[in-house]
Amino acid sequence: MTGPEPVTLVTGSAGEIGANLVRELVRRGDRVVTVDLRPGREGSGALAHFAGDITDPALWNAFGARYLPRTTFHLAAVLSTHAERSPTLAHRVNIEGTARLLRLARDAGSAANPARFLFPSSIAVYGFPSRSRKAAAGNVREDEHLDPATLYGQQKLYIERLGAALERERPGLDFRAVRFPGLISCDTVPQGGTSDWAPELLHAAARGEPCAFFVRGDARLPFCAMPDAVRGLLQLAGSDRANLRRTAYNLGGSSFSADEVIARVRRDFPDVRVHRALDEERDRIVASWPGAVDDGAARRDFGWAPAHDRETLFSRYLIPGIRARYRRTRDEPSVAEVR
Repeated sequence: MTGPEPVTLVTGSAGEIGANLVRELVRRGDRVVTVDLRPGREGSGALAHFAGDITDPALWNAFGARYLPRTTFHLAAVLSTHAERSPTLAHRVNIEGTARLLRLARDAGSAANPARFLFPSSIAVYGFPSRSRKAAAGNVREDEHLDPATLYGQQKLYIERLGAALERERPGLDFRAVRFPGLISCDTVPQGGTSDWAPELLHAAARGEPCAFFVRGDARLPFCAMPDAVRGLLQLAGSDRANLRRTAYNLGGSSFSADEVIARVRRDFPDVRVHRALDEERDRIVASWPGAVDDGAARRDFGWAPAHDRETLFSRYLIPGIRARYRRTRDEPSVAEVR
């Protein structure tokens, strides 16, 4: 009798990163099993999909009866603003759910053949007490300013350290984390994240709708194109462990202020309508995160380099992709026409 089938597991597969990651994993031939609260995407190419809560033991009993997670990409999480508003839920998902998956991965590996666990951390692990301290910090390295101001950042940092500790405790787990900056995609609609003020504006401009900007004009974050972020995650996943000198790595991106994003979007969408609707909570969170990060360790250890710079992020990726997305939407038949 054969045992469970070795697979690549992706949790949070219906999210912005997950949908793009699954597509690329399937394209390169991985046997992918996905998990998400939402139903699986038709035509995703996944071997199987489990719809449910990652904290539900029954889900993992059903998964474990059939599959063995040789590589795990754990993307499921309660994100920053939501975590602040629902701390009990955030702890259950971000801490308890992730700890269960870490143990599952560790039990799937051995000293001779450890199971890899890829964890998307965040620039939220950093924290600044004031806007002036943030501005003075410049490009932040991995071991600097680790004083997260948000529950979400504290949880990300805790899991980074828990994963490293479990790896040391018993052979079988190969834990690796990337600290993502703000991510922008032309393929998926923003889902209300704290760093979504830039992609929200782009999508609103392409739809011809007004956009409420919830941060101050001088709010600044680094941003990375979704294809670059997925490629960086896969580069880290595929790297020889002997070449990796860290557990967690910054992935860098071009740094923009809110006013700079508005000005750049107006070059292609001059009629875009923007009005200020300051969200004090989300603006405070953005102010505590770095305006830029140093990604030298990732460049050195696994060859990371974003394909898009400050200009081509918009001109070659975002603007053409978003225009094509909404052109297709306009050309699709309405529900009434389908009927």
